[in-house]
Amino acid sequence: MKQIPNIFTLLNLVFGCIAIMYIMQPGLVPQYIAGNEGYTPYLNEETGVQFVNIPEQIQLACLFIGLAAVVDFIDGFVARLFKAASEMGKQLDSLADVVSFGVAPGMIIFQFLRLSYAQQPDGLDTGIIWLLPAFIMPAAGAYRLARFNIDTQQSYGFKGVPIPAAGLLIASFPMIGYFDTTSFVHLLINKWFWYAVILIVSYLMVSTLPMIAMKFRNLSIKDNWPIFLLVIIAIIAAIVLKWLAVPVVFVVYVILSLLIKQKQHDV
Repeated sequence: MKQIPNIFTLLNLVFGCIAIMYIMQPGLVPQYIAGNEGYTPYLNEETGVQFVNIPEQIQLACLFIGLAAVVDFIDGFVARLFKAASEMGKQLDSLADVVSFGVAPGMIIFQFLRLSYAQQPDGLDTGIIWLLPAFIMPAAGAYRLARFNIDTQQSYGFKGVPIPAAGLLIASFPMIGYFDTTSFVHLLINKWFWYAVILIVSYLMVSTLPMIAMKFRNLSIKDNWPIFLLVIIAIIAAIVLKWLAVPVVFVVYVILSLLIKQKQHDV
């Protein structure tokens, strides 16, 4: 029984590896084609580079990152259910999270940075140094997890945004672009958008800003109202905004966490 939570944790890791596999599949390349067949979100008239639909592989990668998040939630629940929480499980969970919510999202950023430079004249010859910032996020996530593992005061509250939340945010962007052919897709091939995302998300993870832990202390609404409120907002946003709900809920999560901490400080 004690190994059941670890099995779920390893499944999280496997899903992260599968996501990386799909991210690395051929497809995220500019195509020199004519005509307007299919989905054409962007055409650089100067270079003649026409970008077609965000490859199916990226969507599959994002879905596997989502599955990894589901399994990541389940393993903690199972550990508490069977009273099988252990130090090994804690370390194993962090190692899996680095892959699924750090490395895999970092590779998504890398691929879209590559595309953003490919739209420029001689963009395909862009030096690797301009793409390496994509890996700041997984590095920040690893630092965040290492700090968490040696901190005994983060049971019902976190210091810095948890890496699963950051990973899901990054994974949501290609899905938003897939269903939005006009506005958001242009951001996906804008290098400044990705550089801003890297800086903001990485900072939020390594910071010591107080964040809500999505763990119920008990069944009382009074003691868990921030979690219930966030869940209600997430459900409504998902119905109205679909995939755009993910970044919206992420922002609400950060703001709500900071407001609650400020209120507690004032009291």
